[in-house]
Amino acid sequence: MRRSMKIATAGVALFGLIALAGCTTDPSVAPAESENPEETAETTEWFDQELFDKQDEERGVTPQGPEDEPYLQHINAEMVDTAEFASEGAKKACFANASISNPWRQTGWITMNEQLKSLQDAGAISEMETRDAQDSDDTQIADIDYFIAEGECDVFLISPNSTAAMTPAVERACETGKPVVVFDRGVNTDCPVTFIHPIGGFAWGIDTAEFLIDNLEEGDKVVALRILPGVDVLEHRWAAAEKLFDEAGIEAVDHFTGADPAEIKSIISDELAKGDVHGIWMDAGDGAVAAIEAFEDAGADYPVMTGEDEMSFLRKWKDTGLTGLAPVYSNFQWRTPLLAAQMIFAGEEVPKEWVLPQKPITEPELDDYLKANEGMPDGHYAKFGGENLPGYPTVWQQRQIP
Repeated sequence: MRRSMKIATAGVALFGLIALAGCTTDPSVAPAESENPEETAETTEWFDQELFDKQDEERGVTPQGPEDEPYLQHINAEMVDTAEFASEGAKKACFANASISNPWRQTGWITMNEQLKSLQDAGAISEMETRDAQDSDDTQIADIDYFIAEGECDVFLISPNSTAAMTPAVERACETGKPVVVFDRGVNTDCPVTFIHPIGGFAWGIDTAEFLIDNLEEGDKVVALRILPGVDVLEHRWAAAEKLFDEAGIEAVDHFTGADPAEIKSIISDELAKGDVHGIWMDAGDGAVAAIEAFEDAGADYPVMTGEDEMSFLRKWKDTGLTGLAPVYSNFQWRTPLLAAQMIFAGEEVPKEWVLPQKPITEPELDDYLKANEGMPDGHYAKFGGENLPGYPTVWQQRQIP
């Protein structure tokens, strides 16, 4: 049953972890159905030189905004005037959420609700009514239309389940004259006041491939572990990495895993049986620990490896001493939509496209992030950005999912 909830001043309920289904990070478009999904990925041209160059350039830009508040920083922003929405009093936010079906989204959802409490205390937001689409386009379209028909929303916050399918519903929300804030995944319209997201998939692919290339030799072998085909942000990660591996003379072979630890171990075992594997590249961190354990089971040397900022990988990285990098899909972005709403109702300028920083965790930073996130569960994301919120650290440590 779909969840519909109103969150005001009620306490946060304690729930157990929802079983992981799908990828840890968040795709912009759901994969198309196909009898042969791998064929779909192979026959679609995912590489986009213009977008590759844009995101590569953005990696090197110093973000503007408060140094200690990355969720308010932005890169190469075109600011837009929001004076037409300026008004006093606490506002009701209506949030159409794609899902909380994986640890990345659960971590962000906890953070968003703690941000809500802070803005309620400040008198900026009265409540946030949320409808959870549970990864369904049809459900989320109905959720947005419900909010429109209800007529009680002062601002629409939307994390789209997919891009094309959700575009008409987002446009209908814009037609109400109320501000619309889209984050995480995008839509094919510029009607929202702001679209909030980290740099993107090509940036991830560049960060990770360059790290492996810098730590390997020409001719070395990298096994790329990919969750599933046909999802644009994941395909962009691999398209960027594959390009750079080819140019550097790195032998890279890729496999789809479904984020299944047993499948990951089987793939690594089979590749090790063929010869040395020098590097592991992942398009998301799910199963990173299983990949490392496969090398241990085989008695092989640890690879150079890229995972993600999920705590399970960071801890295994530290325990093994392998040469690693943790790319990120900045989880702290879940704070930004509510803060953007506060700014909009204050009549302050906001970025039209709000590009957030996306900086990997490197080995010299590893101990600091482990210490800062001590006591957090393995499914927690180190760059969650909630350290100055009221429930820190307890609600994240106890995984209190509203």
